[in-house]
Amino acid sequence: MQELPSGNTTIGEIVAADYRTATVFEHHGIDFCCGGKVALGRICAEKGLDLATISSELEAVLSEPAERSQNYSSWALPFLADYIVNTHHVYLKENDEQIAAYARKIAGVHGTHHPEVIRIAAIFDKIATDMTGHLKEEEEVFFPAIKRVDAARISGNTPDEKDLETIRASLLKLLREHEEIGDAIHEIRHLSNEYAIPADVCNTFMLTYRKLKEFEDDLHKHVHLENNILFPKVAEL
Repeated sequence: MQELPSGNTTIGEIVAADYRTATVFEHHGIDFCCGGKVALGRICAEKGLDLATISSELEAVLSEPAERSQNYSSWALPFLADYIVNTHHVYLKENDEQIAAYARKIAGVHGTHHPEVIRIAAIFDKIATDMTGHLKEEEEVFFPAIKRVDAARISGNTPDEKDLETIRASLLKLLREHEEIGDAIHEIRHLSNEYAIPADVCNTFMLTYRKLKEFEDDLHKHVHLENNILFPKVAEL
C-alpha cells in the first residue's frame, strides 16, 4: 500500500502518484486537472468536506494493488507524450466534430424549450476550434522539442537552446489554454445541470449529453497527464 497523502499534498500530486484516486475527487466534485495545484486540506475546507472522510476514501483506493500500466509518473517523457497523442489526441480528432454537430442539431430542435443547449453548442464549437490549434502545437512543436532535449540529456549532450526556449514558451501557452478549455467544459456541465436529461427530449439529445460527459471525462485525464505529470517533468529539463 502506498503512503497516504497529507492535507498539505496537492490534489495533482495525489492523482499523479496513483490515478485511481481520481475517482474519489470526481465523486466529490474536486477538480484534479486544472485545479490540481490546490492542497487537499485547503480544498476540503473550501468545499466543506471532511478531510478525515476523504482521506479514508483515498486509503480504501490505495489499499488495492496498483497496476504498473497505470503508473504514468514512471513513464519516460517520450513514451508519455506518445501515449497522450495516441490516446487522447486521437479521441479528440475522432469525436470533436461529431459532438459539435450533435450539439448544433439539438440547439436547433430543442433550443426553444431548452435555451441552455444553444449556449452549450456555441461553447463546444469554440472548444473544438481551439483544440485544433492546441493539438497541432503539441504534436508539431512542443512534443518534438521535448524528445530532442530528453535525448540530449540521456546522451550527455547540451540541449539546443532553441528547443529549451520553445519548451518554455509552449508551457505557458498550453497551460493557459488548459485553463480556458477547463473553464468552458465546467460551464457546459453547469448549463446542462450535470448532464441531466430532460423528460421531453429526443434520442439525439440524450446521446449528445452522454458524449459531452464522455468528452469531459477524457479531458480530465488528458489535462491531468499534462498539467500534473508531463509539464512538471518538462520544467525540470
